[in-house]
Amino acid sequence: MNIMTKTMPVLATQDDAETAILASGLAKQYGEHRAVDGLNLAIAAGRTVALIGHNGAGKTTLMKLILGLIRPSSGELAVLGAQPSIAGLDYRRQIGFLPENVAFHDELTGAQMLRFYANLKGADLAQCTALLERVGLSFAANRRVKTYSKGMRQRLGLAQALLGTPRLLLLDEPTTGLDPNSRREFFSIIRELSRGGATVIISSHILTELEAQTDLVAIMKGGHLVGLGPLDTLRQRADLPVRFQVTCPGAANRIRSAFSDLAPVTTGTDNVTLSCPVAQKMSVLARLVALGTDVTDIDIKHPGLDEIYHHFSPRPADSSEGAA
Repeated sequence: MNIMTKTMPVLATQDDAETAILASGLAKQYGEHRAVDGLNLAIAAGRTVALIGHNGAGKTTLMKLILGLIRPSSGELAVLGAQPSIAGLDYRRQIGFLPENVAFHDELTGAQMLRFYANLKGADLAQCTALLERVGLSFAANRRVKTYSKGMRQRLGLAQALLGTPRLLLLDEPTTGLDPNSRREFFSIIRELSRGGATVIISSHILTELEAQTDLVAIMKGGHLVGLGPLDTLRQRADLPVRFQVTCPGAANRIRSAFSDLAPVTTGTDNVTLSCPVAQKMSVLARLVALGTDVTDIDIKHPGLDEIYHHFSPRPADSSEGAA
């Protein structure tokens, strides 16, 4: 099916209804530089996606393409069943966007600022009070934005992104400046939106918090999509080793000798770290259990998102990717 036309936005068909974003051979070129290069992507509605990559990997350009701020140089892109670069107001009302560097008019209050954006988007003004409460800013609704802290400005930015109950939410470094409680509340809001069928794309360099909060991981490098899928699927593709942190009071040397085939690392006399391929995990665990009272605790650590990211997108020390 051709999802692009030259004159009209492509409307979703019944078959497309569950696909929020569909790209085929998508490319964006700036002079000699291809910021996005032949990207193929399909994201179902209601998924929360971690979009990660080095600076210059193409993340920002991809977001601009999805928002319709720039046109593709080649390839096809359909978002919510429409071609973003020529879609009209009805399409844009379904999109929420929080940029990395959110900017507001300092002399307006938080409530005035949110009503301003609601008018621009054609959203119900009655949403403003509820959204300020939802992001924890009711107490500061009538204070001028210039008195807001970085975290408060970020929460106001999230409130404006939620105006109109968007079907697609694009968030660029959304937790910058948020304290731990605000971060937890932020991800609670994201889970609520996802359960309601909204698709959420989060671009962030804080990989540890994305690991537990997203359904899919999309890894970009040099304008290419080098990894896409649930974290467990990417773990299997990467085939990185599993680590066993073994607590063994007074028995570290015996265990090190018993597992010499795994090149164990000893920490003092009470702890040993073992690494093995995923396929050997259960056999190594059985061997450890068989040691009886020599082992008092076993902590199994699978590769985290930071290790998976490095596997799919290693960055040499002399790398100098452009900004995009």
